[in-house]
Amino acid sequence: MSIHPLDITIVVLYLIAVVSIGLYLTTRASQNLDTYFLAGRSVPWYILGVSNSSSMFDITGTMWLVLMFLVYGVKGAWIPWIWPTFNQIFLMVYLSIWIRRSNVLTGSEWITTRFGDGQGAELSRISVLVFAMVSVIGFLAYAFQGIGKFASVFFPFDLSPELYAITFMSISTIYVVLGGMYSVVFTDLIQFTLLTIVSFVIGFIAFTRVTPEALHAVIPNGWLDLAFGWELDLDWSALIPAANDQIMADSWNLFTIFFMMMIFKGILISLAGPTPGYDMQRILAAKTPREAGLMSAIVSVCQIPRWFMIVGITTLALVFFSNDLVALGDGVDFELVLPWVISEFLPVGLVGFVLAGMLAAFMSTFDSTVNAGAAYLVNDLYKRYFNPDAPMDVYIKASYIASFLIVGVGIAFGFMSESVNSVTQWIVSGLFGGYTAPNILKWHWWRFNGFGYFWGMIAGVLAALIMPMAFPELSPLSAFPFILIISGIAGIGGSLVTAPDNEATLQEFYKKVRPWGLWKPILEKIQSNEGHIRKNDNFSRDMLNIFIGMVWQINMVLVPIYLLVYEYTAFTVSLGLAIGTTLILKKNWYDKLDPEF
Repeated sequence: MSIHPLDITIVVLYLIAVVSIGLYLTTRASQNLDTYFLAGRSVPWYILGVSNSSSMFDITGTMWLVLMFLVYGVKGAWIPWIWPTFNQIFLMVYLSIWIRRSNVLTGSEWITTRFGDGQGAELSRISVLVFAMVSVIGFLAYAFQGIGKFASVFFPFDLSPELYAITFMSISTIYVVLGGMYSVVFTDLIQFTLLTIVSFVIGFIAFTRVTPEALHAVIPNGWLDLAFGWELDLDWSALIPAANDQIMADSWNLFTIFFMMMIFKGILISLAGPTPGYDMQRILAAKTPREAGLMSAIVSVCQIPRWFMIVGITTLALVFFSNDLVALGDGVDFELVLPWVISEFLPVGLVGFVLAGMLAAFMSTFDSTVNAGAAYLVNDLYKRYFNPDAPMDVYIKASYIASFLIVGVGIAFGFMSESVNSVTQWIVSGLFGGYTAPNILKWHWWRFNGFGYFWGMIAGVLAALIMPMAFPELSPLSAFPFILIISGIAGIGGSLVTAPDNEATLQEFYKKVRPWGLWKPILEKIQSNEGHIRKNDNFSRDMLNIFIGMVWQINMVLVPIYLLVYEYTAFTVSLGLAIGTTLILKKNWYDKLDPEF
């Protein structure tokens, strides 16, 4: 497509601005590893929350969600639970608070607070490092696919999607390398502002250009229904036949089974806590445990603008591009719907801001992922095993090298990826299956030790890597239970055939974190020496708050959806539920946050 020089100028100015921010913050960020990777734990919780939300508002994920919403309709509001997005509620209610009490730099270093300094703990740290690197590379491959497809549609230069992806990843790497977490957070604020404006503009255009009658003419029966039966019951045959092919490819026609598996997987992953990535880094960067919980709460609120963009793009595409989608037949690529709509419906000047916003969406996820990955390589590998007593400037330079290395490997794997959708499903269903079992057990069972954690993690990651090759016909979501079982058996077996961890370490962990679960032997020994330590009795309240929080979160998503598809009764109900659950959480969660933290 052709793009006006004014729009190109706006994009270039934006790219210059973010690189300049990195240059400006270089001195401040390079004081030590704490300032480089956690911004010195000096950033207010609401800014960290906006930054974290901006990192989740990525271009690749937005393209995928547009695809899901176009094909599945309002039921597409459930599909982000496959990540699961409601893990932010678990983090908000209690897990971010537990994690931040450790006062460490990375998720791998956090392992020391749970398993101590023995051989099992050392192996555990290595397993977290391995998982972090595999997941970071997976997310970079995912980003590579998204930005390449997006840029090749918009920009007029005769470059391949791969070359576009390399170009924008290289620019992003420069500013994140120079400014570390400071650069990530401050550019994320700019990016979130751009993305919010872009989202509301697209939502407004869709609301004013699409009529209810025009929308109803291009969607199948059931597309506007949030509820579902045993089967999906969406038939696109008379409208866009390729959408039926997408449903078959996803294997989600038996939607109730898919939903049950998604909930099963999502709750287990949420109980396990965040993976060692940018979400974990934001939690550790919070000033206090209490602020870590507040930071996770605002993330869900900040996701609301994204749905104005997703639904707006989808309704515009359905009404104005259905014929084009049908004409492409089996060769249609639904992941290109987002750039098509933006190129056709926005005026000169505004396209430049939208392009800058979309690049911001990519860059905010990319920079956070690279920063988190470099933290693990430098702090948990280079510093710990190769050069523990080096001057601080050596570690900062090592961080630069680590960032470039991670990006290079991510690009290499990006060339091997088939599509945004395939990478997305592999990450959220396959790879996370290898993480879940050992990370649930570490919180809730005192007898689970470092050896068990190591074998659980390694078995899970290996199963997640091997299963797609050994059983290519098995979907990532269907593979999750098998990976979970393999990982769980390895973790429990590894714990039971080895000695328990050091008792002093377990007691210190319990006193600091105060988890609920199977900790009775440790609690009794603590109480025999320190009678004032009480059992954590918040399980029932936490579970109630999580249920209320999930209702709160899904209704904040449904409010923009129902508004833009002209379902005003449902819009009013969702708005009322969002307000009502907010008031409940204020009373039963916010007012009861521990003021000591």
